[in-house]
Amino acid sequence: MLKEIEKYAKEHKVPIMLKDGIEYLCNYIQENHIQNILEIGTAIGYSAIKMALVKENIHITTIERDEERYNIALENIRNMHLEDRVTLILGDAMEVNVTGNFDLIFIDASKGHSIDFFEKYEPYLKKGGTIITDNLSFHGLVENEALAVTKNQKGLVKRIKKFIDFLENNPNYCTNYIEVGDKISISIKK
Repeated sequence: MLKEIEKYAKEHKVPIMLKDGIEYLCNYIQENHIQNILEIGTAIGYSAIKMALVKENIHITTIERDEERYNIALENIRNMHLEDRVTLILGDAMEVNVTGNFDLIFIDASKGHSIDFFEKYEPYLKKGGTIITDNLSFHGLVENEALAVTKNQKGLVKRIKKFIDFLENNPNYCTNYIEVGDKISISIKK
């Protein structure tokens, strides 16, 4: 089933985490005994499914604004029999309200809004919890801006750099960067 989801993502150009990135994330969840996860950006449910499969006591709340992708994610999660452990919310993450406290918040949505997502949802993070953000390299464009040719690419690179600066100057978090997938940040709440 996971191979089918990966194939669908490739054929339909749906961005999912790169293999080494999702493996790192799942190992992090396992090693840190994480149970309650909030994911911003479901896409077709691939990372939510992978995270849920780490352990049977994990619950994931995941938000997706694209209705077509939401419906595909819903079907994928049902096919994996995970609907009792993965709660999908259809809506814009900046407008949705969640309840509860989370061990981990995973931001894998619109790269231009990472600061907004971080600030909106970090109050729901438990003390000592972690916020992980994907795509901080943006396919190498952040490290080599000359590769960014379109106005959209240049704008996203600036926003990602602004987010990295935000993380590095946030006194409430200790952030490390891991060179897996498309580069991720691990921000641990002090």
